[in-house]
Amino acid sequence: MARHPVPSLTLPALVCCLSLAVPVSSAAPPIDYQKQIKPLLAKHCNGCHGSTKTMSGLRTDAGQLATRGGDRGVGIVPGQPAKSLLFQALTGTDDLERMPFDKPPLAVGEIELIKTWILQGARFPSDEKITARRRQSDHWAFQPVLRSRLPAVSNPAWVRNAIDTFVLARLDKERLRPSPEADRVTLVRRLSLDLLGLPPSPEQVDAFRNDTRPGAYNRLIDRLLASPRYGERWGRHWLDLARYADSDGFTIDGARSIWKYRDWVIDAINADMAFDRFSTEQLAGDLIPKSRLDQLVATGFHRNTLINQEGGTDDEQFRVDAVVDRINTTGAVFLGLTVGCARCHAHKFDPISQRDFYRLFAVFNNCEDNNDANASGPKIAVPSPEQASEQSRLTTAIAAAEKPLAAHDKTFAAGLPAWEKRLASLDAGSFTTLKPIKWTTAKGAVLTRLDDNSLIVDFSVPANDTYTVTLETPLDSITAVRVEALTHSSLPSKGPGRASNGNFILSEVTLTAAPINGNAKPSPIKIASAVADHSQEGYPVAATIDGKPDTGWAINTKTGSPNVDRQAIFFPDRPIAHPGGSKLVLSMAQLGKSANYLVGRFRVSVSTANPADLKIPSPILAIARTPQEQRSKAQSAQLIDAYRQTDVGRPPLADTVIRLKKQLDTIQKAIPTTMILRERKTPRETFIHIRGDFLRKGARVRPGVPEVLPPMKTAAADGTRLDLAHWLFDPEHPLTARVTVNRFWQRFFGLGLVQTENDFGLQGEVPSHPELLDWLAGEFIHRAWSVKDLHRLIVTSATYRQSSATRTELLERDPQNRLLARQTRMRMEAETIRDTALAASGLISDKIGGPGVYPPQPEGIYILTQQKKSWPEARGEDRFRRCMYTYFWRSSPYPFLPTFDAPDATTTCTRRSRSNTPLQALTLANDRAFFELAQGVAARILTDGPTTDRDRLRFGFRICLSREPAEEEMEALVEFLSEQRQRFSLSKKDAARVAPTRRPDGIDTPEAAAWTSVGRVLVNLDEFITRE
Repeated sequence: MARHPVPSLTLPALVCCLSLAVPVSSAAPPIDYQKQIKPLLAKHCNGCHGSTKTMSGLRTDAGQLATRGGDRGVGIVPGQPAKSLLFQALTGTDDLERMPFDKPPLAVGEIELIKTWILQGARFPSDEKITARRRQSDHWAFQPVLRSRLPAVSNPAWVRNAIDTFVLARLDKERLRPSPEADRVTLVRRLSLDLLGLPPSPEQVDAFRNDTRPGAYNRLIDRLLASPRYGERWGRHWLDLARYADSDGFTIDGARSIWKYRDWVIDAINADMAFDRFSTEQLAGDLIPKSRLDQLVATGFHRNTLINQEGGTDDEQFRVDAVVDRINTTGAVFLGLTVGCARCHAHKFDPISQRDFYRLFAVFNNCEDNNDANASGPKIAVPSPEQASEQSRLTTAIAAAEKPLAAHDKTFAAGLPAWEKRLASLDAGSFTTLKPIKWTTAKGAVLTRLDDNSLIVDFSVPANDTYTVTLETPLDSITAVRVEALTHSSLPSKGPGRASNGNFILSEVTLTAAPINGNAKPSPIKIASAVADHSQEGYPVAATIDGKPDTGWAINTKTGSPNVDRQAIFFPDRPIAHPGGSKLVLSMAQLGKSANYLVGRFRVSVSTANPADLKIPSPILAIARTPQEQRSKAQSAQLIDAYRQTDVGRPPLADTVIRLKKQLDTIQKAIPTTMILRERKTPRETFIHIRGDFLRKGARVRPGVPEVLPPMKTAAADGTRLDLAHWLFDPEHPLTARVTVNRFWQRFFGLGLVQTENDFGLQGEVPSHPELLDWLAGEFIHRAWSVKDLHRLIVTSATYRQSSATRTELLERDPQNRLLARQTRMRMEAETIRDTALAASGLISDKIGGPGVYPPQPEGIYILTQQKKSWPEARGEDRFRRCMYTYFWRSSPYPFLPTFDAPDATTTCTRRSRSNTPLQALTLANDRAFFELAQGVAARILTDGPTTDRDRLRFGFRICLSREPAEEEMEALVEFLSEQRQRFSLSKKDAARVAPTRRPDGIDTPEAAAWTSVGRVLVNLDEFITRE
């Protein structure tokens, strides 16, 4: 609203007087609030800020209320006029409009009086009477629902239920008569499309048409309401309201997992979950005491908000936008009000203040979700019954397998002290150094034995070589052979290798043994394992026993010097046992491609100790030798871990647990997740956003509802989403039932009884049949909010069963059919069009639920999107799923859907538009997915239909339009079929491109192509996409 300037002579004078005013003396007489201030406020302020009209949430008709302030915050700060919003408004300072608005300002003396009163502490009587305020409205939608008596009508015989009395009474008043009942074929097709979103099969049409027993129509309705397809049809309607999509929106438009919510909607509707419970679980399923998993899934209703992951965005801004979207959606879906118009200021038309809006904001402001990097949270895993059963089985099995493992660990742990003691006694004496008695090299390297029984390679060595050393030991049983690579001053960089940096690559180590006494031939010894005190990355010591000459053990380090003594220990698969001792022959092959990477000095020793002890690293031995009281916690943990490595009994038990846990992990990774709402443990404070700007906070508000509506009862100090849900479905609530039944009526008649289905406010249309609307609302509540009961009531009425054929008088007097003197002819929604084609083709999948699918779509859909989207075109059953399961990218939806007016899922959609464009006709004629379904129609005609042309054409008509063709229609199709046969017989190439691959034996390609042309004609008829 534009700011109105103050007259130029008045405001400067006022400001000048106030700026020159002498500060109030402590001896100044006190201002009398009752005699001086209250009358002044009543004269200038209370008209807009009193008990009947409260602009900006501010009341000035009582001192306490004026001090408390309004939407912008505290009105009066005692002793500080400059910080008091009331004084700022009267003087037009800061960013406030000068008040009174659009009227002359207060006199200088009056403003000075208020200023002095504030400086003196803004005192007012503590017992001042405050007039209770309740925003009232005589608007029809805010009045209680009234159950009117059924009116008298001119033709009671026409009436089938109470709905008809209200409709016929209005028609009597307008001197109009209702239309005749539609024929049975039209009725069964209408009911099937309305309740299931699918056409009836020829068999279903025949069954109803031939059922002459009383109650045939009701039996048909019962069968349709019991069909699982009912939940899909009406679930799709609800998903429009829930703004359901499979992606986040905005230009990044990342994928999200929330299809379990969609499946919950379908299941709940099929189960005829009472609408109050259905809605409560979606609004606040997480707040229901001891909430179940499915109730948490239901809260996905308000997780369908957009998430913006673009760089540079303000997370709080988009979190606030998500909260605003939840308010707008709740307002439209349950209240039928445009509450979002009060975000920046009081609603221009409806009695909804900005404070009302932010009281609702506070209800939704405590959810955990945010617009940060983890914006998809909170979320939960939702296993299928099979997955849950397997989870339970594996969890039980793991618990059972862990018991013997725990018992074993307890027993094994008791042996730790003895193991530590034995470990502490191990020393270098565990190995006995052997004296080489013979040595040779394959390529001429010269080895020399030193006094410590080590062998050193002389200066002139070949690029690579193999050392063979013979040694003897009197030990009866050998469990390990150690090779030490030793440094020496004569080696490059002091060795222990011959490379320039002191490294080496030991390719292979082999060992033979024979008794020391006698001439027995040496036997090869299988080396089972090897350990080293250090291995270079990519060159493990195990490579010396892998049989591959191009691998090996090396000792270089990333940090520090490699030029220190190193050792490798080799363990035979069984002890080398010869009474009296053994003669050993050790071969060390160094066959790498790098020159001079040979061991420069080495020494061989053997041990009879337990191999498990020998495998223990030196640092562990050092810890074992350290007194227990001197060990750090880390050292104690290292020692215990090393002890566990010696446990040969544990691996089989642990392997069982590991195997089961891996199976459980595989199951858990396959379980889908879904986004849910969850309340924060620490509630956020909510403030009014001045002019809707989330950065400019005004007065703090607590959770609540618009004052024009009945108050919300709360279980605690602050209201919650659960309290809001209970408030919405209080039988005394004037809006929820009216809005809901009106939206259901809209689904069956094209328009609601209130045409503006999302605006029951002052700017909305008045009901065409107000008594009927209230009767239906009351009946909905009376029937325990049963949606199926309400639908049965509507579709069994004579009003619903009328023909949609129009008459001249109706076109002239009621072109929009507001008086309901006929049924409404409507083009189907996008999903129903594709589903009808799927059904006609016989290809439709019966599968219900599951993740989104990817039917064929045109190329190049994602050329202009910021991020390329995945569209793995489905094969098999998923290619022919109902359209509600098609994966929906918000930034680039499946193109068939927006072409036929499907909503973009960015905001709630309470009514789809119905356009008529050339692109729609082109899509039906040329879209490759639709062409594939036309091929399916042809294949079905040829496979399931009769054998003659006319019978086949009649069958095609019935699977596509549910009725028999008229004679002129039949003749036109016969002629068209003949033309197409001739065309394709002359062009086999064209025929091959058009003919379906699935066809019975004996049908050649031109013939199949001609019938595909017939299928294309049938699915392109206006009647095919029209619900009569």
